[in-house]
Amino acid sequence: MSQKVVVIFSGGMDSFTVLNKVVRQGYDVFALSFNYGQRHSKELNYAANVCKNLGVQHKIVDISAINELIGGSSLTSDIEVPEGHYEQESMKQTVVPNRNMILLSMAVGYAVSLEASKVFYGAHSGDHAIYPDCRPEFVHKMNDVCAIANYEAVEIDCPYLDVTKIDILTDGIKMGLDYAQTWTCYNGREKACGKCGACQERLEAFSMNNVIDPLEYE
Repeated sequence: MSQKVVVIFSGGMDSFTVLNKVVRQGYDVFALSFNYGQRHSKELNYAANVCKNLGVQHKIVDISAINELIGGSSLTSDIEVPEGHYEQESMKQTVVPNRNMILLSMAVGYAVSLEASKVFYGAHSGDHAIYPDCRPEFVHKMNDVCAIANYEAVEIDCPYLDVTKIDILTDGIKMGLDYAQTWTCYNGREKACGKCGACQERLEAFSMNNVIDPLEYE
């Protein structure tokens, strides 16, 4: 019997690559997506379609009520999404307080209920500058906690923790993945804006891999 694992799957290109990688490794995969009130919630539609096509069991959980407690991010509040690269100070406006700790905690609880051994998520080195909950020290300490938080230890696995989005895309291209199935832009409009940090990092990854991004941009 295949080993059960949970994959936190936003519908973006990083978690899309992780999901496909884990499926190819032969795990029994349970994908988990969260509606936390993000303005780019259309990514959840992309996530659902991908899981349907892969035949992966998938849950979308509505936790948007948490915004009564953790507002102040341009991703969840009525604050304009800043433009520019992730390295710019303004991109700190996209930080959702404690987001990954909350999502990981729920995913670990789900893993315990499934008797799954691991939770995968798509943190990578390009996120380290702006997002504290994507940094190696956070992941390692969460791993320590999740080993003792329940009677059953659950491992947090971030296969791309120490590499860039460029490297993630390189890996996905080798797997023959179709990134038209993903949504990255922080603005949830019909087309990607091409100006927010998420778009700029995505476009940079495609450029450095000498591949054309299949998404349409404004």
